[in-house]
Amino acid sequence: MSRQKEFLMIVFILMAAFLVPVNSTMISIALGSISDYYGLDIHSVTWVVTIYLIVMAVTQPIAGKLGDIYGNRRIYLIGILLFMAASIGCGLSMNIGMLVAFRSLQAIGGGLLIPNVVALIRQAVSLDRLPGVLGFFGLGMGLGAAVGPLIGSLLIAIASWKAIFWVNVPFLLGALAGGMFLIPKLEKKRSSQPLDVVGAFYLAVAITLLIALTHATSPSACVALGLGTLLFTGLFIRKERSVASPVIDFSLFKSPIFVNANLSVMINNFTMYAILLVMPLIMTTKMDISTSMSGVMLSLFSISMAIGNMMGGQLNGKYTSQKVIFLSFTFTLFTNLLFLFVTQVQSLLYVAITLIVNGLAIGLGLTSMQVASLEAVDESASGSASGIFSTFRYFGSIISSTLIGIITNYSVLFAILMAAALAGALLSRMTRNSVSTP
Repeated sequence: MSRQKEFLMIVFILMAAFLVPVNSTMISIALGSISDYYGLDIHSVTWVVTIYLIVMAVTQPIAGKLGDIYGNRRIYLIGILLFMAASIGCGLSMNIGMLVAFRSLQAIGGGLLIPNVVALIRQAVSLDRLPGVLGFFGLGMGLGAAVGPLIGSLLIAIASWKAIFWVNVPFLLGALAGGMFLIPKLEKKRSSQPLDVVGAFYLAVAITLLIALTHATSPSACVALGLGTLLFTGLFIRKERSVASPVIDFSLFKSPIFVNANLSVMINNFTMYAILLVMPLIMTTKMDISTSMSGVMLSLFSISMAIGNMMGGQLNGKYTSQKVIFLSFTFTLFTNLLFLFVTQVQSLLYVAITLIVNGLAIGLGLTSMQVASLEAVDESASGSASGIFSTFRYFGSIISSTLIGIITNYSVLFAILMAAALAGALLSRMTRNSVSTP
């Protein structure tokens, strides 16, 4: 493949991937309009947000395995078709039930896309340029989530809330055409074994119950959901050990590099999600900052994190993943310290600077974590590795949201975040990869 064709292929597949985070946040600005349109209260329509996140979390580890079995190109194209069909369905939905159903299908399409996009990048790009491309991928994903509400508000102002779904169609058509003509047809099966459907079902139920556990409001519900999670996790592990082609290949975890990379991204996402959840509460209740200004501050955090991701990709081309991840966690440790003083300083400028430098620190190591995870496995298992990596990111978010529901003392929370960053820094000392320092 020529460099020009490779560049065009990457542009098209990243365009499709960009729409996944955009659609996860863009709809948040439309909830009021949707509730008015269907004549429902706001709580009844929040499922269009929640279902998307749940289905995405469930789909990605399974999608990566599907790509390894049937070809990453094929699953990527199916993901685009599902995402596009679901977007059209959302725009035509006559009631909230249809909208939630099509949002679920949209999330399945997005879940199929992300791990296979990463796998396609791994296959198309040389190892020396992989960190830079993955850094650009991380920048796009981060900016997509950050600008989603802004894009949504503009579309609603120009047309209606349904425009946030219709706008996907032309971009997806372009990504579909680009994928069909530019991605090499490497359709030979990686495995003679089909997907373990029963194991995939057990995994899907276990993750769904785990997410539900983080939102449980009563002790009895917590116990029931916790036991259910343990049960289906046990069933999943038992089933995977007895099949030739498991959904999650536990042999991948024999590599310390792979384990450390996934634990690192879980810690990283744990910190990120905690900041996103707790800082709006601090700004509005402790510092008397308006909700709209709090949103602006969080946008600065998200954008700086995306920029840090791209910067980390550039650094990974010069230094080992171990060094970049260590730098990221060390930087995060010290920037988390700044959060301890936000309520004492009571300065909007201090909050902005703290969120910006913390976002840069968190984003700095993301590309190196992804690179370390991919380089620890054979190229034929890139889809599975990417799906597992995404799942560990979701686990970090789940742990974070659960912890915030338990801990009400913000100083204790930030101390825990500092300890998590320290643990990540120590963990990074054990991370090895093949990127050499020039």
